[in-house]
Amino acid sequence: MGFGSRQEAGKTVVEIDEPRLDASLATPFRDYIFDLIGQGQKELVVDLSKVEFMDSSGLGAMVAALKQMGGSGAIELANPQKAVHDLFDLTCMDKIFTIHSKVNDALVSLPKSH
Repeated sequence: MGFGSRQEAGKTVVEIDEPRLDASLATPFRDYIFDLIGQGQKELVVDLSKVEFMDSSGLGAMVAALKQMGGSGAIELANPQKAVHDLFDLTCMDKIFTIHSKVNDALVSLPKSH
């Protein structure tokens, strides 16, 4: 699957190297994020720059990942293409997730954990 992560500024940047986050990738993506959370990664920035399309399954995976945090961390989104940003807007998930135009903006926005 086309997922990867790197540490930057003490936080985890998750990259999705796929044009679609839909039913075929939602479960592997969710499991990948759950694994990072299980390893203690609590400040995540999801880089959506390569995702051209996301459906309700992809959105559900994002929500499940946020719930998995249990209020003890944060997931912020960066670089969404217009169609993906519109999905978050139409579903009002832009009220749940903070969306940034750049990864660096998201990294600065995330609170520092202790």
